[in-house]
Amino acid sequence: MQQISESERILMKIIWEKGGNALYSDIMEELAREQNEWKKNTVLTLLSRLVEKDYLKIKKVGRRNEYVASITQTEYQTVQTHNFLDKIYGGSIKDMVSTLLQQDVLSSEELDEIERFWKEKKNG
Repeated sequence: MQQISESERILMKIIWEKGGNALYSDIMEELAREQNEWKKNTVLTLLSRLVEKDYLKIKKVGRRNEYVASITQTEYQTVQTHNFLDKIYGGSIKDMVSTLLQQDVLSSEELDEIERFWKEKKNG
């Protein structure tokens, strides 16, 4: 799976939040709501790149294009998490958690929450 830019990720996030599909007008409305003033051509170029990278498919709705996500947000996060883990920690989750603990990024409450989650997952 190809990497996407931060701008492309913003568009994907909008589409995911709309249930995985959105019309161009829906995307522009959300960008305006977020006070993002990208021009029409910029948005269309980014959407075209996402189609080329197979993150989106185009579905015709009358004369309008509906952009449909080819990957869920969870799938995207999973791939990106694995890429990050491989690139930064050589695939070692233990090294990553160790860094989070040593740098006080992960609080003891968060660690307790992770432990509870892990126990539930193991027993469920």
